[in-house]
Amino acid sequence: MEEFIPNGLVVQKPEDISVFYQELLERELNSAEEFQVFLKHVSDLESFVSEDMAWRYIRMTCDTKSKDHEEAYLKFVQEIQPVLAPLEDKLNNKIVGSEFTASLESDAAYFIYLRGLKSAVKLFREENVAIQSELATLAQEYSGIQGKMSIDWKGEEITLQKASNILMKTDSEERKEAWSKIQERRNQDVEKLDDIFDQMISKRHQLALNAGFNNYRDYMFESLGRYDYSAQDCKEFHEAIEKEVVPLLKNVHQRRKALMGVDSLKPWDTQVDPLNRAPLSPFKGGAELLDKGIKVLEKLDPFFGECLLTMKSKGLLDLDSRVGKAPGGYNYPLAKTNMPFIFMNATENLRDVETLLHEAGHAIHSFKMAPLELNGFKDTPSEVAELASMSMELMSMAEWDVYFEGKEELQRAKVEQLEGVISTLPWIATIDAFQHWIYENPTHSREERKVYWKSLLKRFGTGEVDYSEHEDALDYSWQRQLHLFEVPFYYIEYGIAQLGAVGVWKNFLENKSKAIEGYKSFMGLGYTKSIPDIFKSAGIQFDFSTNYVAELMQFVGEHYQIETSK
Repeated sequence: MEEFIPNGLVVQKPEDISVFYQELLERELNSAEEFQVFLKHVSDLESFVSEDMAWRYIRMTCDTKSKDHEEAYLKFVQEIQPVLAPLEDKLNNKIVGSEFTASLESDAAYFIYLRGLKSAVKLFREENVAIQSELATLAQEYSGIQGKMSIDWKGEEITLQKASNILMKTDSEERKEAWSKIQERRNQDVEKLDDIFDQMISKRHQLALNAGFNNYRDYMFESLGRYDYSAQDCKEFHEAIEKEVVPLLKNVHQRRKALMGVDSLKPWDTQVDPLNRAPLSPFKGGAELLDKGIKVLEKLDPFFGECLLTMKSKGLLDLDSRVGKAPGGYNYPLAKTNMPFIFMNATENLRDVETLLHEAGHAIHSFKMAPLELNGFKDTPSEVAELASMSMELMSMAEWDVYFEGKEELQRAKVEQLEGVISTLPWIATIDAFQHWIYENPTHSREERKVYWKSLLKRFGTGEVDYSEHEDALDYSWQRQLHLFEVPFYYIEYGIAQLGAVGVWKNFLENKSKAIEGYKSFMGLGYTKSIPDIFKSAGIQFDFSTNYVAELMQFVGEHYQIETSK
């Protein structure tokens, strides 16, 4: 079928793209066949707009110092998107109100697609368009502030990502100095980021009220399509993490303390090798990181390696850290060309290997979904998207000898990866519980927010890291979590997916070929089945009850013990 949007279209102003919305809105639909063509044209339009926005965001985050990239992005969120949003709502209404819709709902894929459109129609309010634009602008301001953060280290300006590598050095005084400089730099923008967050809370609460919800949390559960679990389920998940994972993390910290021969761990002691060995150095530069990553993926399954080779050939990766680049990492699907873009800040450590393979999982997911007919079928919920990425992290450990030739280094890397799984879950629970409280209590003061945040750090902490002389470093440690600013409520998914990934890894260790078959199977589904059915296709349960958390964490604990006893 001929594509609806012409090749080479450039959007400079809203009218350049709104004309296509108008054509679809005015089109007469006289048969089921015409309706199917209509849906494909809507999908083509959605894909084009999504990719146009993607490239603006990618270019801006790759170079936060560029005024041109910033202006192009802000033009979209401030001028173009506000015009398109009401048109998107009208299109959604036209689809869900069509006489031909009912005949599609017996198909699981269309049922899920249409369910999402009905939610969008339910949530849309004209008065929220301007608020959403303002929120996107505030998120860009946050990203810009973070991207400009750097410290002077021995006469060189380095990013905070690179500075964090110093925390792996064997010299305690050097680590302390770097940690102190990082904190001092973060403290410079505490007030700015608190101002931004206060504005966001107020605007998000108003957005929820406008849409008929009591609070932004409930609004976001509807917006994110959380049909398979509730806010109460999340709180029970927090309790399961507190009960089953925090004690395991406490053991990790106590082991570290014993190996280091110290009475208490300082905040700059948590990343260094406990036996005072030099930091792992699995690669030099982003090019080597990528080439080795491709080899790892090829050994797991040839198709996995082919995906990243294709991206490399088309320049769809930006891996090295540099001043002026936004922090973090992401995989951004390019909906029109059916290929993704990987962005990260590599500084030549193990975490970079984990990040590349994590984002590679997302990228492979994008390639597997490419054949799906509608863009809406590829709009996977985060619980499914993160299952792809986190499973890849764990499965790929079987081939990490590509990065670590010696047995000792490979064992160290696996121990650190498993410690990451154990430590990540309490942090996820901390951030998620924080968000629930924030939006259940939208009129809270900054002091109340600080007090509650520190209560969560105590609840999900181990008590083994000594901040007695550095309490202020904890007060605003939430500000470094970009999800709170840029993608609110997108975080519990990491916890749900982490548990699922442990299940996939367990299957992988028992039967590699069967586990990879299940992994590919679920990714190819996109969002054409429910989350529980997608997890079932992967060969695992969609379950985050206390009993299931206990079962999976016992498995992780056993393998952690095996690796640490080598």
